[in-house]
Amino acid sequence: MIASIAFRNFKALRNTRLALTPFNLVIGPNGSGKTSLIEALTMLRTLSQLPLGEADAVRVAGGPEIDFGFAPPFEGVVARLGCVSETVCNLLVVEPPDHADWPALRTQLREIRSYVLDHEALAEPAARAATTTLAPDGGNLAAVLHTLRERAPAEYAALTAELLRMMPEFGGVELVPDGGDRIALALRLAEGTLIPAHELSQGILYLLGVLALAFDPAPPRVLCIEEVDRGIHPRRLREFRDALYRLSHPQAFGLKRAPVQIVTTSHSPYFIDLFREHPEEVVITEKHGRAATFARLTDRPDLPELLQEGSLGDMWFSGILGGVPEEGPDAAELPRE
Repeated sequence: MIASIAFRNFKALRNTRLALTPFNLVIGPNGSGKTSLIEALTMLRTLSQLPLGEADAVRVAGGPEIDFGFAPPFEGVVARLGCVSETVCNLLVVEPPDHADWPALRTQLREIRSYVLDHEALAEPAARAATTTLAPDGGNLAAVLHTLRERAPAEYAALTAELLRMMPEFGGVELVPDGGDRIALALRLAEGTLIPAHELSQGILYLLGVLALAFDPAPPRVLCIEEVDRGIHPRRLREFRDALYRLSHPQAFGLKRAPVQIVTTSHSPYFIDLFREHPEEVVITEKHGRAATFARLTDRPDLPELLQEGSLGDMWFSGILGGVPEEGPDAAELPRE
């Protein structure tokens, strides 16, 4: 859907461009623009729903700008965010003006969602609501699962089956009244004990949140998730990736719907290892001083040789691929965690 993003003087992203694919795993040191990339997509969603500005209003010499290019059938449209500072963008201009495709594109841009899942929010009881859209922090997970069970039973059955396949110690999902109009989440162990959500581990709660996204019968057009692998045991990471692939590569799962464009971030070498067969999906951020840039892993001419020498995660962690923190000359080598 979104073909490219070009940044000029926006936070650490001084002058860099990124072409987007259906799935984008962004890796790199802290402060290198990973979160700024997701912020730009969120601002595009918000500003696209407001009245458009005039082109001259965003052209401030040296001022921050973010340009978006789009995939067919919207390849003729450029959307530019104008910013009043390095951190605040408050105006959107579309070029050419009055483009016939803008109304349809605007409708799709409304379907950009961004998530930073929080285990405490995921565990909270939630007010009943007829929605399958997960809140940005996952705080309405219980309500989303309840709606899936009532209104999309096939997706709910598939979600619970996938959960139990991945976590065979459990025997089922329980959604129980919690006073008034609220629903509480619990999991039942295979031997029958009921475990309320607030007693579940962070990793299990994150897993439930990601599965709620993966089995949403009305998924967004663009989905951004920060640190999707937090709290997840390395042996479960492939299943997490595949849950996201269900969204970005639906045909591979026998689903007949439009793909969801995924942008996610990670600091886990174990998660990065899983993209050895799909290096085109890996984006490396580099930071030099205050400036940061994006590059596709496949931009490296020596990538075929590197893939024969070791795992992606080890090469990234060691600094061979770049995208690691700058260190002083006396920095000690740290063990891989």
